[in-house]
Amino acid sequence: MTNTADRLADRQATVETWPAKEPVTAVVLVLPGGKAHSFAPTTRRQLTRTRMRPFARALSRRGARHGVEVWLLRYRCRGWNAPECSPVADARWALAEAHRRHGDVPVVVLGHSMGGRTALAVGGDDAIVGICALAPWCEKGDSAEHLAGRTMLIAHGTADRVTSPRASRRFAERAAAAGAEVEYLPIRGEMHAMVLRWRLWHRLAVDFAMTRLGIGY
Repeated sequence: MTNTADRLADRQATVETWPAKEPVTAVVLVLPGGKAHSFAPTTRRQLTRTRMRPFARALSRRGARHGVEVWLLRYRCRGWNAPECSPVADARWALAEAHRRHGDVPVVVLGHSMGGRTALAVGGDDAIVGICALAPWCEKGDSAEHLAGRTMLIAHGTADRVTSPRASRRFAERAAAAGAEVEYLPIRGEMHAMVLRWRLWHRLAVDFAMTRLGIGY
């Protein structure tokens, strides 16, 4: 039977980039959703990635002239795949790559669904100055202790039936108890895909990221 290492050995995570118009002063790392279990390769056209491109474009429109580069991560495989937590390693690779390319620039991580869980998992990295988790997939056993001192926004649609807004709120409470600065925002009537009030989702994400990077209008 093929093991996990063999399945992923010939794959490399990559980033789709919206370049800065000035020398890079910050990076926003966008993390798409995925599946609970799948070692199938990711593709550019998967809905989870397509859903996050408008966020990346909105972030770039606001930040590019201030030196903000936006990266959309392409995972090696589609699934979380506990206990491997496959996208966490990919996100850590992207953070190291941002440091390699641009030095000690601040990073904001923005994730949806499984990407939100990934953002929360890597949120203790020294480069990260803000964590924005949209409709994140949170589980009871997910640690929050590493998020002490971090600033976070967790937003979740109250009508979401794919990931649990209640679990997100409980995670926000655990993170706050651990010493994080957390805002939990319920989006009334919204579902998992973030399409009913998409302008609000985009505004929340962009405003949070730019505020954490010290960029105004």
